[in-house]
Amino acid sequence: MTHATIDSARWIRRFCAAPESPVQLACLPHAGGSATYFLPVAQALSPAIDVLSVQYPGRQDRRAEPGVDNLQELAAQIYEPLRAWAERPLALFGHSMGATLAFEVARLMEADGVPPAHLFLSGRRAPTRTREERVHLLDDAGLVAELRRLDGTQSEVLEDEELLRMVLDAVRTDYRAVETYVHRPGPPLESPMTVLVGDADPTTTLEEAQAWRDFTRGAFDLRVFTGGHFFLTAHQTEILRLITARLSTA
Repeated sequence: MTHATIDSARWIRRFCAAPESPVQLACLPHAGGSATYFLPVAQALSPAIDVLSVQYPGRQDRRAEPGVDNLQELAAQIYEPLRAWAERPLALFGHSMGATLAFEVARLMEADGVPPAHLFLSGRRAPTRTREERVHLLDDAGLVAELRRLDGTQSEVLEDEELLRMVLDAVRTDYRAVETYVHRPGPPLESPMTVLVGDADPTTTLEEAQAWRDFTRGAFDLRVFTGGHFFLTAHQTEILRLITARLSTA
């Protein structure tokens, strides 16, 4: 297998290549997010861990491509290029929408006989803990208000009308994907799972995060941090230390 495929290059960003690392970590962004969100992670973990950042269509250098508003379909499209990296142990990290995507990609990996070395699921409730959410149906002002509420979008983007126009289509598509997601029952994963959640996250309660326990037969750990939906920012050092410890035995 070769990494140098056009499809892999479209989907995977490798900001700090670490080819000698014994383990890889593929990172999947939140709704409206892009691969560059995980640039600091790649810089911090290299060369011990080879970080691969997934770039969804409809943003940054893929802005001209139509977004994908079905999570299972998006997971299938992501898994195709990721398969090329499976000769070394490959763990998955997903935040918010990315957590559900990581779970769906993990299902495809296990079905293909290459289970993830570890699954890190951040800021997202378990698939069976559903809520009635219709953010994707709001007008642009309502969508921007939601981004402000979750406090994960850089303020300069929210204040710049031109930048907003560039990202809102992708944000809306992502919200449609995650809000219309319907979990398909299946066997639990075999992979170990670490779930991360903020104690004041308006999108995920501690009980909703703990419910991920039912989705793996492997080791399970729930880690609670102070903060809201983007608790990652304030706790980056601690979280990176946790990831490194988990993957040191992968």
